[in-house]
Amino acid sequence: MNTDNKAILEKANRAVAAGDNEGFLLFCTDDTKWEFVGEQTLQGKDAVRQYMAKTYTEPPKFNISRVIADDDFVSVLGKISLKNEQGIMVNYSYCDVWRFSDGKMAELRAFVIAE
Repeated sequence: MNTDNKAILEKANRAVAAGDNEGFLLFCTDDTKWEFVGEQTLQGKDAVRQYMAKTYTEPPKFNISRVIADDDFVSVLGKISLKNEQGIMVNYSYCDVWRFSDGKMAELRAFVIAE
């Protein structure tokens, strides 16, 4: 199961990096929950869709350094680059902890720090 969840996350990330947010969302449960620790929590696919439309005005650029899978969890360490509201590219370090349910991404706890 660990390998399957890891592969699912890799496919989902390829979709979002290609600008295919809807393709990414196919890998999420309808009631997916995203918690950006210390910032905000999104509940449900529609909330995530709105967040992605606002935040990913251009597809993000990922540089993943480590992926660790254990049972229903996959953790990812890396860097992500996004354009802010002024169109300036901002780099972040992150650690995402994903919980999977029935082969879909059900929950995210994201620890993100601007560099």
